[in-house]
Amino acid sequence: MDKFLITGGHPLTGTIRVSGAKNSALPCMAAAILTADDVILENVPQVRDIDTERKLLASMGAEVELWDDGDTRRTRIRCATLSDPIAKYEIVKTMRASSLVLGPLVARTGIARVAMPGGCAIGGRPIDLHLKGLEKMGAVITTQHGYIEARTDRLRGAHIVFDKITVTGTEDLLMAAVLADGETLMENCAREPEVVDLAALLTAMGARIQGAGTSTMCVQGVTSLSGARHRIFPDRIEAGTFLIAGAITAGDLVVADCNISHLGAAIAKLQEAGARVDTLGRDALRVRSNGYLRAADISTEEYPGFPTDMQAQYMALATQADGVSLVKENIFENRFMHVQELARMGADIRLEGRTATVRGKAQLSATHVMCSDLRASASLVLAALVADGQSVLDRVYHMDRGYERIEEKLRAVGAKIARVSNVPAPQSEEALAG
Repeated sequence: MDKFLITGGHPLTGTIRVSGAKNSALPCMAAAILTADDVILENVPQVRDIDTERKLLASMGAEVELWDDGDTRRTRIRCATLSDPIAKYEIVKTMRASSLVLGPLVARTGIARVAMPGGCAIGGRPIDLHLKGLEKMGAVITTQHGYIEARTDRLRGAHIVFDKITVTGTEDLLMAAVLADGETLMENCAREPEVVDLAALLTAMGARIQGAGTSTMCVQGVTSLSGARHRIFPDRIEAGTFLIAGAITAGDLVVADCNISHLGAAIAKLQEAGARVDTLGRDALRVRSNGYLRAADISTEEYPGFPTDMQAQYMALATQADGVSLVKENIFENRFMHVQELARMGADIRLEGRTATVRGKAQLSATHVMCSDLRASASLVLAALVADGQSVLDRVYHMDRGYERIEEKLRAVGAKIARVSNVPAPQSEEALAG
């Protein structure tokens, strides 16, 4: 099982590039189910969740091909025949986004069987909102032996009001609605950029969607969709993680190939904490820090608020800020599993319900820590970058689910980080630099 060895104390300098957004690519790949024609996606990141989605689509009978010529990376998906419209448990057990095939499958084929999804253990994340919406659109839903089954002759338009904001629920029902008979009005929708990106692909395929990026969307169903070519936008969570990496290490880092408009909440909070963040052209940010950071509170919210997927990384930053920072998690009830591992490194963090009180500046010391989920893994990498000594991070396969070759990217800007299969005897910094 792979591990990371990280020696802290080295500022990050240079340019680091952001990959395509995993959380946009996954629903866009699922959208290919809606047509028999080719859907070509560019800038798809090479991460574990994408590989899982490829296997899932292929298991249903889709053709999935990847081209990578060094400069351009494309994925072609052709769902001409969906011979087995089942999302099998053995494939989807590690990935929450597996529920995203439910809507497009039942819209295209009239039947879908999807295993109850897995993924990071950061909270219940029930998909009841998906199911309630599909039932309003005329699907008959049954649950048996760990599988959800949806059947219909054809979905029909409906008025859907989400009880709470849900990104995957909005995406799933949007994909169902584009082939439904009549008009679907969706209220209290998620406004995340990933929803907007999916709507852009669906529109290119011939869907009729109004209101993407707002809380109300109106969809006029069509009888069929065609193929399309679409470029996945940059990963805003990866970009935010790198911005924090530059600030926490007292570095001078350019984060390139990012969408600046998606990073407003993260930029504002970094500036409040004392880091300098400057815009460079249309798609790059420069983050600098002189080593002095000050405490600043965060409270996670749906977009455009501070993202829950950045909470763990910001907590690592808060350990290095002078003063007391309050970190409140409003989205998931169990997203503080990184706290115990940060505390093992010397962080002073007290938990009360959904609020963590972080007292800085803590002198972090290297130790052996365990990655428990995707974003917790990122927080431990950030902490290890400033810890005294060499840290060992176990179970980094969680990191591989959503960050593309992160150790290579960080090493290129000065981090002392290496991926190993077994923990060897202590190495020199020259060996870690690779």
